[in-house]
Amino acid sequence: MFRDSTTRSAGEVAADQAAAALPQGRPVKLRINGVSRKYGDAFALRPSDLDIEQGEFVTLLGPSGSGKTTLLMMIAGLVHPTSGEIWIDGRKATRQQPYERDVGMMFQSYALFPHMTVGENIAFPLKMRRASDAAIRTAVEDVLEQIKLPHIRNRFPSELSGGQQQRVALARSIVHRPSVVLMDEPLAALDKSLRAHMQLEIRQLQQQLGITVLYVTHDQEEAMTMSDRICLMNEARIEQVATPAELYFSPRTVFAAGFVGESNSFDGEIVSTDGAQALVRTPFGQITGRLMGAGSKGARCKVMVRPEAVSCSSVDASGQNMIAGEVLSHVIAGAIARTYVRTRDGQACVATDLTRRTGDAPSGQVVMSFRIEDTLVYGDGS
Repeated sequence: MFRDSTTRSAGEVAADQAAAALPQGRPVKLRINGVSRKYGDAFALRPSDLDIEQGEFVTLLGPSGSGKTTLLMMIAGLVHPTSGEIWIDGRKATRQQPYERDVGMMFQSYALFPHMTVGENIAFPLKMRRASDAAIRTAVEDVLEQIKLPHIRNRFPSELSGGQQQRVALARSIVHRPSVVLMDEPLAALDKSLRAHMQLEIRQLQQQLGITVLYVTHDQEEAMTMSDRICLMNEARIEQVATPAELYFSPRTVFAAGFVGESNSFDGEIVSTDGAQALVRTPFGQITGRLMGAGSKGARCKVMVRPEAVSCSSVDASGQNMIAGEVLSHVIAGAIARTYVRTRDGQACVATDLTRRTGDAPSGQVVMSFRIEDTLVYGDGS
């Protein structure tokens, strides 16, 4: 039998209220508890848990087919979960209709009504909620000021640029001050420069208003730029939830290390472990690194190090880990210069550094060096 929050016992309510505060002390706006979705025997999303705090910007990041849009659609009420519960603002929303949920939605296509003016488009969610004419007029004026477009109220969508349409779609999604705003790749249709500008605008507006946002993208740079936390997804499950810095510098799995940013990757065998460190035998010598997860003596492993953590030198190098090799090419890619090196066993590596106007590019035989703390070791199954 379905039980909503009005029929639950005082003990159940008190338990949920106690659990609803994360360590930071802010209440949980959105709670995903064991939510899954199956189509036949195939999982579009495996059972997943996620809490999002009030005023937090969380991004669902992952490749196509990882389950991020499925999760967003279930929160919006457009798809029903096979199992699990969805809570919005402390109320169970699992089986509620979309219009019964206190959420705003912003799509990639903007979905503006072409026959309505900007003001009418923005007012639509308030009219559906039967707000008074005075309240609608005030709210529309306020949100147009917030997106810095008060002068376009009487224009139609066809008379706006792509960036203006995007801002109007954003205004419509927040005008009724929903508990959570859901955004499904809203910047995908914009060109690169406008996209970068709108990333900052959305983030600044979100922080200014203190709204809670769940954002979907497959663009890692966009996720790193905008998010308080990133929920990385892979193969219909949550891979890791972390701040951008944590996800970049301490990815828990090989997939996370490879999907977010660039990594040099080597196969090896664990020689020994000492607390959080592991000594690894590789084809080009022994390397010491941070052990990420489980790993025991004799186990096969993967060693990964970011290109920017690697230094190339044509003279004797000093470093905790060193690999000898030969420079294949040195490429200037704008602000970053990449040096491609082939190790003595034939593996390819890359080192990156800031482009410099002066100085010779590495060439010939070099030594690549990198620190233990920048070297990640993943045992089998990571």
